[in-house]
Amino acid sequence: MRTIILFLCFISLLPTYVFASNNLMLDKVEIKQYGHTPIPGPLFLNNKKLQELIKEIEKKVAIEPKNAHWSEDNELIAERPGRMLDKQAFQVLFRSAFYDGSIKQITVPTMPVYPSVDRALLEEIQARELGSYVTYYKKENKERAENIALAAAAIDSHVIFPGEVFSFNEIVGERTVERGYKRAPVIVKGELSEDIGGGICQVSSTLFNAVDLKGIQIVERYAHSRRVPYVPEGRDATVSWWGPDFVFKNKYNQPVLIRAHAKNGRMVIRILSSESVVPFTGNDS
Repeated sequence: MRTIILFLCFISLLPTYVFASNNLMLDKVEIKQYGHTPIPGPLFLNNKKLQELIKEIEKKVAIEPKNAHWSEDNELIAERPGRMLDKQAFQVLFRSAFYDGSIKQITVPTMPVYPSVDRALLEEIQARELGSYVTYYKKENKERAENIALAAAAIDSHVIFPGEVFSFNEIVGERTVERGYKRAPVIVKGELSEDIGGGICQVSSTLFNAVDLKGIQIVERYAHSRRVPYVPEGRDATVSWWGPDFVFKNKYNQPVLIRAHAKNGRMVIRILSSESVVPFTGNDS
């Protein structure tokens, strides 16, 4: 079990955190700050203040796990576990230290948080290609090309487990300047305009054509208000952060993997899985 040492000193009513030796501890002086005496008598634990402390410590010790993934150089990067506060164990330790005068200090307990996708899984589910699609764009249009590359990188290495739903907007996230997206041409109500993230509809449209498979259920897809040049008519999938999304569901018996790559004017998406992959049968919805 991995822990972080933290000495909490109260200045007025606010704790000051000091890190040392990669562990987090609370000393007796800090612990006693969470008591109250409503009437003359013994000190009682203030549960409301304790819950506020727990929320604060949760933020301090939390490390998000990272899934295994492929780098830009196509190197398979192993997963990295994260951690979270063990709230139940912490409350037991805290209450014991509060009421037991012999306990001078407690170590904050944490527990590991494991990623959902590890290296072994990625290696297994790249054995069989289920579908693929290629589209082309003008690399000279640097802003649009950068947007396409960013969105492609966001969905690359993503795994959709059996019965799980994939949302393009959820996985790619909001297209903002802070995240590197540029202003580029978009279609708004049938007219060409410019907006942040212009061009990513080529990624969603390429993905739609790649996942148009027997074991994939298209849940949500919208066409542009005018024809786009990178896919045949009727084969596009427009997306917008505050509007249309592209959503599909994995109805195979195995996880499916998205590999997406955009470089030098060529956008490629491949859909992969294990050798034993078959579509679900029956009336499952």
